[in-house]
Amino acid sequence: MTAAQPPGAASGSASGPEAEDAAAQPPARSPDTITFEQIRERAYELWERNHRPEGFEIEFWLLAERELRKERDRRKADEAPTPPRSDPPPG
Repeated sequence: MTAAQPPGAASGSASGPEAEDAAAQPPARSPDTITFEQIRERAYELWERNHRPEGFEIEFWLLAERELRKERDRRKADEAPTPPRSDPPPG
């Protein structure tokens, strides 16, 4: 580290427009990723459907997460090719 570098800066780190572009781009997400925003929206829907009770934020958040995961897993299972059956044909 030299006097011109702030503490914690790597000596071989990139600088300039390339570094700014890399920092501005969020990491690529898998289509199966459940986002914070999706959970937040589902939790809010659940909260409203249950007449907006106070003090149950965590419960609704966890329920929303659980529902979204189950939906994702069900979708994956429906999209997965079914293996051919090994049973002999009736005859």
